[in-house]
Amino acid sequence: MWTLRRAVPDDATAVAALHVRSWQEGYRGLLPADFLAGLDPAQRAARYTFDRIGPDDPATQVAVDTAGRIGGVVTTGPRPAGEPESVGEVLACYVDPPLWRHGIGHLLLLGALTQLGRNGYDEAVLWVLDGNERAERFYRRERWTPDGGTRTARVWGIGVAENRFRTTFPRFPGDRRLDSHEASDHGSPA
Repeated sequence: MWTLRRAVPDDATAVAALHVRSWQEGYRGLLPADFLAGLDPAQRAARYTFDRIGPDDPATQVAVDTAGRIGGVVTTGPRPAGEPESVGEVLACYVDPPLWRHGIGHLLLLGALTQLGRNGYDEAVLWVLDGNERAERFYRRERWTPDGGTRTARVWGIGVAENRFRTTFPRFPGDRRLDSHEASDHGSPA
């Protein structure tokens, strides 16, 4: 059984190793083989800021099993440039390759949308590496749709083409949109 929790600084090494394995398997044939082989988990771990928890900081959650093993990671962030205030972003969503197709990705996306909803967003975008058909199928099953947006991003020094996917989602208990709506319509609770 897998559950979600907020990532903490002590997770950095395990998350970085998972991230590298996921890239090496998932981006095989899409990114240069020598680049993928040279990915260094220690370099990635050093960049993580899991201890920052401000409203404009990325929020990272990990899927853990009952033994505490990390099987997936998802990071959400604030409104991307050029998007309306109602739009948040899923910055990263990765599952350890041996655990693909075990429901962890679904759990991670539910956690991401819950986090974004609590932060006041009701729509989200994410970017998929062009040609990553496995990821595109997964996101379509999860009710994300390509919206026609494209970009060329720099990923660890390599220019890659990406396609934007978008979804809307319902309000969740505890999300600020509900709280502010209830406060304005019904007054503050006594």
